[in-house]
Amino acid sequence: MTKFLTAVILIVAGSGICAQEKTALVGGTLINGLGGQPIQDSVILVDGERIEAVGTVDTLPVPAGYRVVSTEAMSVLPGLWDMHVHLMINGHADYAHWHPAYLDRFADEIMPASAVQLLLAGVTTARDLGAPLEASLQVRQRIADNDIPGPRLFISGPFIQHRPYPGTEAYRWGVNGVRDAREKVRRLAEAGVDVIKLVDQDEMSFEEAQAVVDEAHQHGLKVVGHSHRPEEIRRGLAIGVDNFEHTGLAAAPEYPEDVMRLLHERTATGRVRGGPLYWTPTVEGLWNYDYVRDHPEALDNDCWERGLKPDTIADIRQSISHPELLDYFQLTPKRKPTLKRKITQLRQAGAVLLVGTDSGIPMKFHCQSTWHELDVWVNVMDIPPMEAIQSATYWPSKFMGVEKQWGTIAAGRYADIIAVKGDVLRYINLLQNVDLVMKGGVIYKQDGRAIDDVL
Repeated sequence: MTKFLTAVILIVAGSGICAQEKTALVGGTLINGLGGQPIQDSVILVDGERIEAVGTVDTLPVPAGYRVVSTEAMSVLPGLWDMHVHLMINGHADYAHWHPAYLDRFADEIMPASAVQLLLAGVTTARDLGAPLEASLQVRQRIADNDIPGPRLFISGPFIQHRPYPGTEAYRWGVNGVRDAREKVRRLAEAGVDVIKLVDQDEMSFEEAQAVVDEAHQHGLKVVGHSHRPEEIRRGLAIGVDNFEHTGLAAAPEYPEDVMRLLHERTATGRVRGGPLYWTPTVEGLWNYDYVRDHPEALDNDCWERGLKPDTIADIRQSISHPELLDYFQLTPKRKPTLKRKITQLRQAGAVLLVGTDSGIPMKFHCQSTWHELDVWVNVMDIPPMEAIQSATYWPSKFMGVEKQWGTIAAGRYADIIAVKGDVLRYINLLQNVDLVMKGGVIYKQDGRAIDDVL
């Protein structure tokens, strides 16, 4: 063997991202994502990127050659999914300033910073809904190539809507007629996006909106649709939108009766219509706004600064220095009292809820958003903790069609695993301090500290 080849092998073997070692996670309480009884004193054997075996200390001895990582006194669960993030924004409060000022920094600074912040918060997979196409493709590929750290990404690229808002054409594509609608979706599909994001579908002609969904489905892509207005929901159900986003309807106290009837009809068809009706409510940013406004100390947490340049950090800080003055949230206090009722309606209708946060919107930082959402689901919306965890693990993977690869902890799955000290089924907000983050067999965070060698 030449000296050159020997040196290359040593370099690769020493790189945490490029080469995974055999690892045994031993001792913790395993919540595997499938909703069953947690497994006490668990053992998870990881060989390379994948899980080799799962058992307990009594049933699965750790073979020789495995590095043992203790998870004693910890909850161990699949890496979290966040099904609605915006990597191109980082909490800045003035979109009119942010988007033109940082457009040429999205791919190199902003989106990679967002990605690593999500990963260290325990989010090992994310769905990025809305960004310039080339930047989205580039960042997804760089993460897949282990060039930069971040969650596994599913991307939509630009929004599809009737007419882009002025100045947003880089990440919002308008459609003009059925042929154009199909062409825009075809361009995205051929570029390699994972989903199509549709907004303002009630402002399109019915034929245009139907063409978007039909073309997406012909390419094997699911459609994610906004649900801010009742007619967006009605239209979305009629044309076959697969996953609705947000709770919407402004300050209306609940969903109208006819909308609820349509939802019941849709969920009753189940597999006949391609599976459950999925809904990503994104409630935490609304629920917690007035608290953050009056108690802004959390905004000083420097976790959201990782990966950002000093001038970017200063710009974000200046934009959120007076939370009480932000136009973005002025209607929010009137919307807050409606949220519990709307969540209850969706659950009663049989919709499968997915955890998504709108992370990146004003004062919503990627290092905090996902655990905040889960905390509100459990402690405010009265969603059982196990159901909430499945909505952040198994159900997202099921929706994206990759449940045999990610979303649960089982032999053969990719080793995307997090662990936290304590019992998350009793105290869900323990997820604000994830102690261990493993993605694809690589440990990116251990004992609550980022592993700088792989970041």
